[in-house]
Amino acid sequence: MAAMTIKKLPNQLIDQIAAGEVVERPASVVKELVENALDAGATIIDIDIQTGGKKRIKITDNGEGITQEDLAMALQRHATSKINSLDDLESLLSMGFRGEALPSIASVSRFELISRHKDAEMAYQINAHGGEIEGPMPAAHPIGTTLIVSDLFFNTPARRRFMKTDQTEYLRIADLIKRVSLSRFDVTFRLSHNGKMISNAQGCGSGSQSDILKHQRINQLCGKDFIDNAIFIEQQRGNLKMSGWVAKPSWNRAQPDRQFFYINNRMIKDKLVGHAIRQAYQDVLFHGRFPAFVLYLDIDPELVDVNVHPTKHEVRFRDSKLVHDFIFGSIHQSLAHTRVGEMSATSTEPLPDYSQMQHRMNLSGGGQVSGGSFQSNIPTQGVREASFDYLAQAANSSQNMSPFPQAGESNLPVQADENQDIPPLGYAKAQIHGVFIIAENQHGLIIVDMHAAHERITYERMKVKFAEDSLKNQKLLVPIQVNVSAREVNAVESQQNWFEQLGFEINVTGEESLVIRKIPAMLANADVENLIKDVLSEIVALGSSQKIEAQINEIMSTMACHGSVRANRQLSIMEMNALLRDMENTLRSDQCNHGRPTWTQLDMKQLDKLFLRGQ
Repeated sequence: MAAMTIKKLPNQLIDQIAAGEVVERPASVVKELVENALDAGATIIDIDIQTGGKKRIKITDNGEGITQEDLAMALQRHATSKINSLDDLESLLSMGFRGEALPSIASVSRFELISRHKDAEMAYQINAHGGEIEGPMPAAHPIGTTLIVSDLFFNTPARRRFMKTDQTEYLRIADLIKRVSLSRFDVTFRLSHNGKMISNAQGCGSGSQSDILKHQRINQLCGKDFIDNAIFIEQQRGNLKMSGWVAKPSWNRAQPDRQFFYINNRMIKDKLVGHAIRQAYQDVLFHGRFPAFVLYLDIDPELVDVNVHPTKHEVRFRDSKLVHDFIFGSIHQSLAHTRVGEMSATSTEPLPDYSQMQHRMNLSGGGQVSGGSFQSNIPTQGVREASFDYLAQAANSSQNMSPFPQAGESNLPVQADENQDIPPLGYAKAQIHGVFIIAENQHGLIIVDMHAAHERITYERMKVKFAEDSLKNQKLLVPIQVNVSAREVNAVESQQNWFEQLGFEINVTGEESLVIRKIPAMLANADVENLIKDVLSEIVALGSSQKIEAQINEIMSTMACHGSVRANRQLSIMEMNALLRDMENTLRSDQCNHGRPTWTQLDMKQLDKLFLRGQ
């Protein structure tokens, strides 16, 4: 084989290679150019595309513009106004910084750039055709910049063949503009396709109308149903602050198409972030469904590295465990308030203690409404007996289990006194087919799935009792040998206290080997070896893991399901009211452990509509 000499590639070929990383399709071009407009301080950005962006992309902004001297430099590789030193790179707030986008795009298209700087009296234009630059030359243009990209990949036919249909490429651009629009509420974004206006998201400034316009934009881009079923959250811990909207678990999607996450206003798709959010929805979301959210994380730029990938979608955190736990904790805490009467994670007013109110009204037959404390042992039968205290008391006090008031129950009130608030779930009226409880509140009709509701109540109590008693462990007769990587051994050593708190005793026996001597009693029948391997893999990749807690919760969820009231169990009015009061005082009671809704409301307007009343 003949010796090969090393030589420098031509600049045009270098740009085309770089374009392969930065410019995948028309949507990639739009992304880079819109981000440049945002960095230039634009408040109005017009995006006009033809044939899905394959024939022509035109983007106009009212930013500060580019001077005549900088126009030619703008098309040189690694020429940028965003950074000057390594310190700037480590504290980035701008969208762009590499200086690769414009020369890469210009090398694979017919490119025009027209700009007038805010301090200039005249605009100038520069053209590039496949990398050959012409200009700058005088032009007519208001303050701001227009970029026109025509015939994308005209000189690289292999890349052109990989583009999809016009409609597919257009939909990618439309989705991109939606995501960018949600990152900057203060900027107006207008999108046109083949001469037709597709979307017009008006920017909002500060003031009393700002929040209204933000909601209007979210309604426009995510749908009114999303904002109607979303919980607003705002949490801060040190240098981390997160705000935005998370949809209630009952409002979920078949696809992850309503998931928008931004770090310092930069849209990202990050594995660590995705993992934290999935963990937060773990036992409240129906299987096979996806949560919806629009979230904004503000973090010190020095604590996050955006210089990971040319597309800038991925990031790397200096303290990944801190960020993961903050995101998980913020959303988990918010979803804990998805119970009757609580709509926002920022709400600080507690719910009235309706169980105490019920006790004062003698609805519980003088007994304890909440069912008392759990037994210290955890077997299913014990949990079932403990969680049925109030049902058992009612059963002992009445031989007739009819769901309707009998003659002997005529003294039981079914609604509050005039001076007393009506509880959110109101008061029970009947039981349907041994499955649903019908109740009346001040808004109309309530329907409750009694098994699903009692399942959540039992599960939440088990978790509280389990946390109070701490995890009991048991010593293994035959210790389990586990072969892992050196990094995973280091993870065990660094997380030793955490494992002990969860009931594990794990010893390092070699550079790539461990031995498990004690495990939580709850995991006696689990595949402990594979569980520990999965946990260590997550700790190495993400800095933390919730798999052990998830496994324990799954066991408790199954026990709660088997220990909850079953279909065709006839309840008295007294028992039904006790269940409603417990729902009102239980976290996450809007869903059962499997993500199914536990109750629904039909207000008087809906009932009138069903029967055409007033029409």
